[in-house]
Amino acid sequence: MSGESWSDRVFGGFRATSDRLATNLGGIVSKTKLTEAQLDDIEDALIMSDLGPSAAARIRERLAAGRFDSGLDEQALRELVAEEIAAILRPVAKPLDIVAFPRPQVILVIGVNGSGKTTTIAKLAHLFQEQDYSVMLAAGDTFRAAAIGQLKVWADRLGVPIVSGAEGGDPASIVFDAVKEATATGIDALIVDTAGRLQNKRELMDELAKVRRVLGRLNAEAPHDVVLVLDATNGQNALQQIEIFKEVAGVTGLIMTKLDGTARGGVLVAAAEQYGLPIHAIGVGEKIDDLRPFDPDLVAKVIAGVYR
Repeated sequence: MSGESWSDRVFGGFRATSDRLATNLGGIVSKTKLTEAQLDDIEDALIMSDLGPSAAARIRERLAAGRFDSGLDEQALRELVAEEIAAILRPVAKPLDIVAFPRPQVILVIGVNGSGKTTTIAKLAHLFQEQDYSVMLAAGDTFRAAAIGQLKVWADRLGVPIVSGAEGGDPASIVFDAVKEATATGIDALIVDTAGRLQNKRELMDELAKVRRVLGRLNAEAPHDVVLVLDATNGQNALQQIEIFKEVAGVTGLIMTKLDGTARGGVLVAAAEQYGLPIHAIGVGEKIDDLRPFDPDLVAKVIAGVYR
């Protein structure tokens, strides 16, 4: 763990979002009840900060319903915005707990190439190791030799077993072998990398359906989780990815990565409001311990600029 606290790293990760919102909210103060024009300005500020029109409209409604007869300064406005963001985020904050019985808990990790999927798998494995769970990796993204190689490097660094095959091999057979081995050796969590190409949705859907069928034959509950990794720098494009992957893969939860200070972290709020999918964790950097369970109150305060 680096010397910087997790809260400070989250603050750094959402700094661009926080700064943008502070700029957009700047100067909106009221000595009496908020006017319609001021409420419009606040709603626009929230949308421009990537929180999305639905969340912005919800926050506007709450502010309009409030009784601020004695006025509202900028700090009070930010605190109200923080409260409303937290109210949107709290219901979706759900750590990825290892609860499957019989073991292993099978976690399919999906996401477009370049989203940080493979690195996130390694960070997730490390997080489970910290909780004293045994972990195995399966290199199910056989479409790219680089993905297989990268996952092997991480498995070696973490000291965890990995099941892999040749480039172009059948992902379902790799997953089959991995589940059998994980079951036989008493592994708690089996994390499966999957192909991330969306150019041919039907092909990807067929591949994931085959993986699911194979899993179901070995363990009726598997996969226990289908986790979509999203790159926060993609902003609103991340929402389109949720839409597509929900259709092709039956997403059960999200992990947001690359919250590195330049990101558009407000999209986390938009995703929570629009889809209501569990947000398991966020990643704020490149280090192995830079992925942690999602803390909705901390993130709400940081985005609204009241963490400090």
